[in-house]
Amino acid sequence: MVTLKEVKIEEFIDMLKEELKKEKDIQPPAWSNFAKSGPHRERPPQQKDFWYIRSASVLKRIYVDGPIGVSKLRTFYGGRKRRGYKPAKFKKSAGNIIRKILQQLEKAGLVQTVKGGRKITPKGQKLLSKVAKEAKK
Repeated sequence: MVTLKEVKIEEFIDMLKEELKKEKDIQPPAWSNFAKSGPHRERPPQQKDFWYIRSASVLKRIYVDGPIGVSKLRTFYGGRKRRGYKPAKFKKSAGNIIRKILQQLEKAGLVQTVKGGRKITPKGQKLLSKVAKEAKK
């Protein structure tokens, strides 16, 4: 059996993104083209398939970190906010994007809500294993 530790993460995320595009429940909202991914960003994401890339990354994070909530994911995707001549500060990522992605993944049956956050379902585990196997080749 192939695990995530044996696969290059960039290739894994790219292949998982393509699999998530096939899911009808995972669709970017209309506002996603105009919203920044957090207060630490200056502009909205330039990638056309940003929603699917972030969805794949969130699904991988849920698999790796076990039951995890929106707050921890916001911290993971946060970054440095530049403030001119003042020292930079860390800012969490936008919560709405992560929340909507989690809701879509839950609707697709890939994650489920448990005490302490969300965890991967057997269907999600199967998808991740399939993609990891393909990425290993």
